[in-house]
Amino acid sequence: DTIMGKDLNVNLNSYVGKTITVKLNANRLVEGVLRGYDQMMNIILEDAFEVKSETEKHEMGRVVIRGNSIIQME
Repeated sequence: DTIMGKDLNVNLNSYVGKTITVKLNANRLVEGVLRGYDQMMNIILEDAFEVKSETEKHEMGRVVIRGNSIIQME
């Protein structure tokens, strides 16, 4: 497991099909159902929306998020 390198060997299988919150660079927050991922931590979210604030959310549908823009997942 190298942090800055490409070999993370992530195992997100237990999260597939579950709703996750992804914190991205530029202070963005996206929520959606994890549908897939690869070894580069690129992820596919379905029924995704960007959380602007507690009251403001923008529907995005199905999105692909590049792993290098992900800061945190929960």
